[in-house]
Amino acid sequence: MLITRTPFRMSFFGGGTDYEDYYKEHGGMVLSAAIDKYCYLSMRSLPPFFDYESQLTYSRIERFNTPDQVQHPLVREALRFIPTERVQIAYDADLPASSGIGSSSAFAVGLLQGLHAMRGEYPDRMTLAKEAIYVERTLCAEAGGVQDQLAAAFGGLNRMTFTAAGFAVEPLSLPAGRLTALEENLVLLFTGFTHFSGAVAGEQRRNIPDKLAELDEMKRMVDIACEILQSGRLDDFGLLLHRTWELKRSLSSRITNYDIDLLYRRARAAGALGGKLLGAGGGGFMLLYVPKEARAQFLRQFDSYKVVPFRFENEGTKIIYQNDMG
Repeated sequence: MLITRTPFRMSFFGGGTDYEDYYKEHGGMVLSAAIDKYCYLSMRSLPPFFDYESQLTYSRIERFNTPDQVQHPLVREALRFIPTERVQIAYDADLPASSGIGSSSAFAVGLLQGLHAMRGEYPDRMTLAKEAIYVERTLCAEAGGVQDQLAAAFGGLNRMTFTAAGFAVEPLSLPAGRLTALEENLVLLFTGFTHFSGAVAGEQRRNIPDKLAELDEMKRMVDIACEILQSGRLDDFGLLLHRTWELKRSLSSRITNYDIDLLYRRARAAGALGGKLLGAGGGGFMLLYVPKEARAQFLRQFDSYKVVPFRFENEGTKIIYQNDMG
């Protein structure tokens, strides 16, 4: 048996510039961080005593003999990509799927890592990320970008760049105290409902030719945000989040709605300097920058919402348990 653990992420700036339709011509850039909330996949060779070859357990249980019989599209395509006989796979997670924290890509990276390990293979992080991108974007034909797979594979706080020639992941080196201060000024708040990111991402992708100016500005914000963090002017980071939210909400009519806009206005009135919906938008988690001195009062005003404590994490996807696979 083996168990993989893969982190979820929060994307700060540059989201949307990691779509192939944009970065292949213009080059993309993103600032994001992995957090200490994870998806877990346990896998083992299924003993030959059942009337089915393999089993998958997530919100439902699927028993099947060939990958073609699997209903879960990502697992179906991953098993076609890395053929694995008589396998039992079980999924669990710290946070709900379809909530903007990169859960689908974390699942893909952890699944591929586990399937490789069952064959005695241990690809490097970039290979795992690129394979996850291929499975999600090409084999599953799911709309979206390429930052989530890299964040899940590498972990850490990173500036990522995307070009037609390839991807680069550059860790942002900051004093430990500054990272802690940034964590203490961020609030991860669940809006109360999940979303189907594919529909949001699909419309956003179709709008790219008409939104180049907005995407260009969102890309430039990555370098500005990195300079802010290195200088220690953390409140400016929160104000910049507000500007990126104003731009992001213009990329697609599906990104926000009346309830989300009302929630964001309430958050700003309660002391948040800025914030954004994580992921494609449409629901899920909202990340807010609330100065530490205003945090207690802010949380009292939002005590009916689920607020998730978190820390940044630097390990990325890893196998946390493995014994004899025989």
